[in-house]
Amino acid sequence: MEPKYLRTIRSFVKREGRLTPGQQKALDELWPKFGVEYTDQAIDLEKLFARSAPVVMEIGFGNGASLFQMAQANPDRNYLGIEVHRPGIGHLLQLIDEAGLENIRISNHDAVDVIRDQIAEQSITRFQLFFPDPWHKKKHHKRRIVQDDFVTMLAHKLKKDGMFHLATDWEDYAEHMLAVLNRNKNFCNMSPDNTYVPKPEQRPTTKFEKRGHRLGHGVWDLLFKKI
Repeated sequence: MEPKYLRTIRSFVKREGRLTPGQQKALDELWPKFGVEYTDQAIDLEKLFARSAPVVMEIGFGNGASLFQMAQANPDRNYLGIEVHRPGIGHLLQLIDEAGLENIRISNHDAVDVIRDQIAEQSITRFQLFFPDPWHKKKHHKRRIVQDDFVTMLAHKLKKDGMFHLATDWEDYAEHMLAVLNRNKNFCNMSPDNTYVPKPEQRPTTKFEKRGHRLGHGVWDLLFKKI
């Protein structure tokens, strides 16, 4: 029986800005087709996407631009994105509509709840966590989503040889992620020296990331395989 994971501290704060008219229109018209409502029952992923294909799950997709690019570039994969901020969801729905994509579905709920309650064991091919809130102050480190229990929960949901890809532009958080993943016996570090990997080609470079590069900020990618 799958263990239950308690959640007492949120890793996010909802400070969403105002929806544009286009984003609101996309939410009103497209959410019924592409949105996934939260329940405490496991999702039938084949029914959700109306086909059988590997499922990639992105945790906190921001404005959705990189998730959209990956789904567009990999039509043979299904993408399930989680985001709590509605302007980002509205923006992604606009992109989906303009391109006519069918391989993305979206959840607007806390990722821990969704993964714990709605994702069946050994059903996800790949988890992605790109540039999560670093909660850089030491007193806030407990809010970081990458914690031992969270990583173990992802391992239960991943298929054998499934991947967990993380990226951050905060070196301190990169070191924290690395320590948590390296000590988890469910995962193997894909870096030859058990540290970081070069940026994988399949991860798009965001505007936010490009700006960071111009300012001299580093970016750290981590890639782990379920064993």
